[in-house]
Amino acid sequence: MMTKPVRAAAQINTFVVMKVYGITNCNTVKKALDWLKANHVDYEFHDFKKKGVSEEKLQEWDQKAGYEKFLNKQGLTWKQLPAEVKESIKTKADAISLLQEKTSMIKRPVIEDSNFLYFGFDEDVYKKHFQQ
Repeated sequence: MMTKPVRAAAQINTFVVMKVYGITNCNTVKKALDWLKANHVDYEFHDFKKKGVSEEKLQEWDQKAGYEKFLNKQGLTWKQLPAEVKESIKTKADAISLLQEKTSMIKRPVIEDSNFLYFGFDEDVYKKHFQQ
């Protein structure tokens, strides 16, 4: 009887150290980390609260995706900003500066490896990428 080959979980993208950016008390980050662990995906965690984020990294993400993709205007941090601060964000430089100062406004988690950059948690997107 012939059986179909099964891809071992240990083979899933273990050749690249993937980085997950976020904050530990964020429920969405927790869901993403739980999914990654359950699917045997190795990663390195970068805590925005403890380590911050460099302007260079924000610029890199902007070049790849556009800052609008990771500036979270739905979150509490954005909603609590004074109207004049919100209205002052007119350029990429303004947004990058604010995001570096208030890392809680970055859509989380940020999942990054050599050929993948994703903001947030979507199980279908994760399955498609990590279990190719």
